[in-house]
Amino acid sequence: MLNIVLHQPEIPANTGNIGRTCVATGAVLHLIEPLGFSLSEKQLKRAGMDYWGLLDVRRYINFADFLEKNAALSQHGGPRLWLATTKARQVYSDAAFGPDDYIMFGKESAGIPEEILVERERDCIRIPMREDIRSLNLSNSVAVVLYEALRQNTFLGLQEKGELHRLHWNGSQEG
Repeated sequence: MLNIVLHQPEIPANTGNIGRTCVATGAVLHLIEPLGFSLSEKQLKRAGMDYWGLLDVRRYINFADFLEKNAALSQHGGPRLWLATTKARQVYSDAAFGPDDYIMFGKESAGIPEEILVERERDCIRIPMREDIRSLNLSNSVAVVLYEALRQNTFLGLQEKGELHRLHWNGSQEG
């Protein structure tokens, strides 16, 4: 199961949207404090809709606490911690995501601290964009990278095909 890590998120609506995406994909959401909001905020619940109660969400007091409680990340052959940053040299689609990997995103105003990035250069990934754009919206960035990781792992555990609510598809769809 893939893991999304938010390092000090600031905007409740973004975290709510990311929580909803995590529920839809079966990903675990890890929140590293301090948070820029309360988990009981109305905006957070509104963005996550009625899915927030279904979310596997875990909280940590800081990055060191996160690493300590996810010790498998430091073991050779264990899950990998990817760091999404506009400063990376490697594009996210070139990364080889494992089915239990962690993908970390930084706070909206500043991203992941460079003190964390500099120690993990080979694990840093970015979403290509024009030079005059600072960054994408956090919840959009999570969706882009998470779905690439899911695609690489054959969308394991997700719905195989879509169905209409009231009607049925006419004919077969060949790929």
